[in-house]
Amino acid sequence: GYGGQAKLIPHFLSMSATPIPRTLALTIYGDLDLSLIKEMPKGRKKIITKVIPPEKRQEAYDFIRSEVQSGRQVFVICPRIEPNELGEEAIASSLPFARLRLARVADVKAVKQEYEKLRKDVFPDLNVGMLHGKMKTEEKEKALTDFRERKTDILVSTSVIEVGIDFPNAAIMMIEGSDKFGLAQLHQFRGRVGRGEHQSYCFLFSEFRSNPRLKAMVVSQDGFELAEKDLKLRGPGDLTGQRQWGFPDFVMASLKNIELVEKTREAAKKILTKDPELKKYPLLRGKLEEFREKIHLE
Repeated sequence: GYGGQAKLIPHFLSMSATPIPRTLALTIYGDLDLSLIKEMPKGRKKIITKVIPPEKRQEAYDFIRSEVQSGRQVFVICPRIEPNELGEEAIASSLPFARLRLARVADVKAVKQEYEKLRKDVFPDLNVGMLHGKMKTEEKEKALTDFRERKTDILVSTSVIEVGIDFPNAAIMMIEGSDKFGLAQLHQFRGRVGRGEHQSYCFLFSEFRSNPRLKAMVVSQDGFELAEKDLKLRGPGDLTGQRQWGFPDFVMASLKNIELVEKTREAAKKILTKDPELKKYPLLRGKLEEFREKIHLE
């Protein structure tokens, strides 16, 4: 090791709870040691994930009621805040090829609508709360405080609870219109439960039970594995979302090929070993400088 040390002590540690495909990790963090924490915290159990078709909805409701009666709490996620403004007349007057799609869009679950339905019709005997991004700050804080203090049994929300929420007593994640979300987001939602000692469940409500993303969620809880699956399903364009990761689209089909990525890394190392400042490669050096100005990789 350098200076007689067997191994240098790192002076930089970057942590992320959001997994990305292994090939992308090798490309971006190629000069760093990548460590994965796969062990679950002591006392936690594997989350049971199921796709719930329309005909099984009442059965799921009955199970949720029994869990709440046992002291557990529930998250209900909806893709929208307000019901879609498309009315029956607008759908009926549309061209035939667009009618089915518009009907599906109009049927997407909305938080306010679902909150009223669950509160009045499905669970009138339970305490149902609501949370979404358009609420005032004090209203959002009260909704979360009531849930934390167990004054609320069921919290109907948008994706605002995707990260930064830790309620160990929440044991059920119920996701309406689950096929409308990406794999990474579904994985994040599921991570909001299973944070205590109780058995937890993630119910993916959808009429499309053969959806490949939902199938992947059922069979795997490994974030990196799901990220690889997401890459295969969506392609390399906008791999993780520019807004979340801070870099633009990678239009590189080769990111699916881990062998090619590893060979490319080795070739890059050889070039940098012989020519660290890339004096013989002005075009490459220029591209790297341009990349550094635009991208923040930490």
